[in-house]
Amino acid sequence: MDYEKEIVKYKERIAELEQTIKKTSVPIISSIVKDTILVPIVGYTGAERFELIRTIVLEHIDNYREVNSVIFDFTAADFHGKDQDDFNSLALELQMLNNTLKLMDVRPISVGFNPLVVRKIVAAGVQMEFESYVNFRTALKVLLKEKNETF
Repeated sequence: MDYEKEIVKYKERIAELEQTIKKTSVPIISSIVKDTILVPIVGYTGAERFELIRTIVLEHIDNYREVNSVIFDFTAADFHGKDQDDFNSLALELQMLNNTLKLMDVRPISVGFNPLVVRKIVAAGVQMEFESYVNFRTALKVLLKEKNETF
């Protein structure tokens, strides 16, 4: 048995699986509101993760040009054990995510932040326009009202 070939084979398989994990770690869900998608943020919230989120969301918007609103749901995001520097980075990542979408004429909306996270983001001192609601349901109600739609 050629161990070097086996190692190469396993490394290729690991790379394939890593790609699969990356693609599935940012689900994009159609909404009941026309031209709106939901992106649930679950677990880890570091800079690499936000880069991946930006990339996947932008690719989706490029493929589906009718999308004009993106709701990011942070209800299940993991903010435990983060220090103020982590929240400073989070605020900058949120600002970059929002600005990127606005440049594409897409409305970013965030939901699901708890009071502690809100305080820490505000304490970071990053100036940004930020549309946020307490939960997904409230954001949907606002969008439906604006579009004169009902569900």
